[in-house]
Amino acid sequence: MKRATLILEDGTRMDGWSFGYECEAAGEVVFNTAMTGYPESLTDPSYAGQMLVMTYPLIGNYGVPPTTVDEQGLPVYMESNRIHVSALIVADYSEAFAHWNARESLASWLQRERVPALTGIDTRRLTMILREQGVMTGRIVYDDVNDVNGTCDYGGVNWVKKVSCKEIITYHPVDSRHRVVLVDCGVKANIIRCLLRRGIEVVRVPWDYDFNTLDFDGLFLANGPGNPELCGNTVAHIRRFLQSESVRPCMGICLGNQLLAKAAGARTYKLKYGHRSHNQPVRRVGTNQCFITSQNHGYAVDASTLPAGWQPLFVNMNDGSNEGIQHHRRPWMSAQFHPEACSGPVDTEFLFDDFVRLLNTTR
Repeated sequence: MKRATLILEDGTRMDGWSFGYECEAAGEVVFNTAMTGYPESLTDPSYAGQMLVMTYPLIGNYGVPPTTVDEQGLPVYMESNRIHVSALIVADYSEAFAHWNARESLASWLQRERVPALTGIDTRRLTMILREQGVMTGRIVYDDVNDVNGTCDYGGVNWVKKVSCKEIITYHPVDSRHRVVLVDCGVKANIIRCLLRRGIEVVRVPWDYDFNTLDFDGLFLANGPGNPELCGNTVAHIRRFLQSESVRPCMGICLGNQLLAKAAGARTYKLKYGHRSHNQPVRRVGTNQCFITSQNHGYAVDASTLPAGWQPLFVNMNDGSNEGIQHHRRPWMSAQFHPEACSGPVDTEFLFDDFVRLLNTTR
């Protein structure tokens, strides 16, 4: 392994060893506290432009599953067709791996997809720095380069535009009951799988496509990376849908929650270090129902700015931030967390069933 250094924008330097593709990289440095799920996380488009730090020390011990696709063209074991992180940072990379479904090592996969990775980094210390000072950009360099220029302007880049599909893609279930437009801001494959399993025909459109011109039974706003402020076109299309006072259901996940809130008139803000884990506790507002959820986001909705007719649906039990909204009368709702999990707990997958019930009611 070759020596390499992670340099944060505040000048902090942490030395490690390269086990991925050997190239310099820059991105926003974020941490995930999940113990498993690195194949899903690495292929989650919401991590585009970010350097992912895994706080669990041992990574790579169960290898990487095959990159096969199903009859719909969706990846079977991944969340998209490629790795989206700009780099991976771990404490202890396991060169030996064992799993019934493993086809290659994590290192060989990273090298094949030209993604750099470091091991031997004190990820607990790095996480403490990010928790205390907030997320910051960083850079991986080789051969003890001292120049720290080249860190990216993560917040100023429209990452949604980079990861969204470029044309309309339609997925047909075996038994189609409803037709739903899915706005692709960086959708995870398992969201589409969850919809297809429930008999929903999914019409996947680019992030800035005016879906109001299409014929559909419901609207689905997908997850995605980056700053919601840069998705003005998407927000304008959603606002047009809301202003039509449509009785057609709408559901949003993650970035979809933020875009729905902005279209309604609320504001969003950047969290200090975000929520990226499998163990985020959320509570349904007005009840004692609590759920353990999988999350991956760096921005949140300011619930105090929700206009009349809207109310919070879920709240984060750790920091009190918003975890979803709903309309008082219309069948419109969203969740900041990931009810489709993959990876993570599936406690809240019932939200897809709730969406289907709304479709059935308004059909």
